[in-house]
Amino acid sequence: MRSAGYPNNSRPMERVEKRTSRAERKARRPQEILEAAFEEFSAKGFAATRVEDVAARLGITKGTIYFYFPIKEVLFREMFRHASTSSADMSTAIGSLRGSCADRIRDLLLIAYENTANNRKTRELLRLSIAEGTRFPEMVDCLHEQFIAPTLAALTALVEQGVTSGEFILDAAVDMPDVLASSIFQVALWRLMFADQKPIDGRALTEAHIDLVMKGALQHSGRAA
Repeated sequence: MRSAGYPNNSRPMERVEKRTSRAERKARRPQEILEAAFEEFSAKGFAATRVEDVAARLGITKGTIYFYFPIKEVLFREMFRHASTSSADMSTAIGSLRGSCADRIRDLLLIAYENTANNRKTRELLRLSIAEGTRFPEMVDCLHEQFIAPTLAALTALVEQGVTSGEFILDAAVDMPDVLASSIFQVALWRLMFADQKPIDGRALTEAHIDLVMKGALQHSGRAA
């Protein structure tokens, strides 16, 4: 006998939708745990963070977390890896650069600034790598691989192109591309140390540093702005 008000197949469809929804939630759960873990570890550090705190943030039991991440150390490592991967997107940006070598270096450094010093998640990863790097040395390697190495590799390639084409002259700053990126990490560390107590215009500082270094390199080749 047909139930009043319902087509024959409506209730089975509801059950299918509910099953699908539960499956989707289950698939999303590890990522949700890692994102909640990032907030807890960022706020409290590794030692002071409890798995219960991460669970409470999500409204789940700590047993659910242990189902995916058997111990706190594994949760911490996977959280760091997940946050690093989701924050780093330098390769696409580097491939889109256009213009002279000087123009591309400027644009690259401003992209790196936005992705590092001006990105809260990246700054917190830097804080965690400094605080916990001795215990978890792979975190330092991960941070370098995701954020620092791609920027320095691209800077080195652009500087070499500029020297080869005569756009730059090989001086101390150009011979050490790390100098070009140093202001980005200065701003990141400043914000980690002082936060809102002593605010700094990080983009203006980064642009001033780029101008100082790049105009010096261009001056000698007769192409100063």
